[in-house]
Amino acid sequence: MELYPLKFKPLFHYRIWGGDKLNTLLNKNCSRENIGESWEISDVEDNQTVVSEGPLKGKTLKQLIQKYKSNFVGEKVYSTFGREFPLLIKFIDAKKDLSIQVHPNDELAKERHNSFGKNEMWYVMEASENAKLIVGFNKKITKEEYTTSLKKATITDILNVENVVKGDAFYIPTGRVHAIGANVLLAEIQQTSNITYRIYDYERIDNKTGKKRELHEKLALEAIDFKKYDSYKTAYSLEKNTSNKLVHSPYFKTNIIEIVGEMSKDYSNLNSFVIYICVEGNSTINYNNKIYNLNKGETILLPATINNINIIATSSKILEVSL
Repeated sequence: MELYPLKFKPLFHYRIWGGDKLNTLLNKNCSRENIGESWEISDVEDNQTVVSEGPLKGKTLKQLIQKYKSNFVGEKVYSTFGREFPLLIKFIDAKKDLSIQVHPNDELAKERHNSFGKNEMWYVMEASENAKLIVGFNKKITKEEYTTSLKKATITDILNVENVVKGDAFYIPTGRVHAIGANVLLAEIQQTSNITYRIYDYERIDNKTGKKRELHEKLALEAIDFKKYDSYKTAYSLEKNTSNKLVHSPYFKTNIIEIVGEMSKDYSNLNSFVIYICVEGNSTINYNNKIYNLNKGETILLPATINNINIIATSSKILEVSL
């Protein structure tokens, strides 16, 4: 069977800080309240998304890789990751502040959890006035200074706070302390990992459990990068109908495309799958004389054998992700 552009059935996750924008703004069919995350494409154990349409409906990523191998993910990706799909794609709706947290690198995650690390990036889709993110430190500190601030519950005093607006992007490498602030809706691209070390949670009680959430201060200590960096926000240009570099890392490459009218893409030299995440407007993808709709809040995966497509939109923005 010839591979085709694939949509997957999202998995919705309750979060103490979750809101209702996945329903109201992204048209997700969430039946529960406080849904904070929509996992769009996932190979995380016990959280595997399945194809939602077409002849391959119901198949997981692992099953697709097992059957199609490099034709599905690309030769280099298959030789590196085998049957493991390397990326996890999410939409996150933060009605309230998330906990302050950090993720371990590949080596630490492998040693402790037999997992990949969690390098990730954010693209802000919607943000209320005065919305904020926490990314990194606002000064260089020592482990001792950090530990003291944690004990005194003054850690927010040493963290870098960024005011954000729609269209802002941030790369969050492993080791970088971070948190999504209230009233932010974003797309997240990350390594396939579910390892998070929660550092500080504002002494909150989870109404679902009646308890405070677990913290991981000791585990986090060896994972944190204590340096201060000159800039945390990703600067990028936006030229219409072309792939504009957003975040290129050893773990994934993300471009942003603003589509006005019609454009064509040729992936014959890429040797990787491609994921499209629609963050604004609506588009249609023409492949092999078939039309696939891609609306705001939807994600579609192009297997590595798909080389040439056309995209049509009155006005739309798409994140283009590959390895």
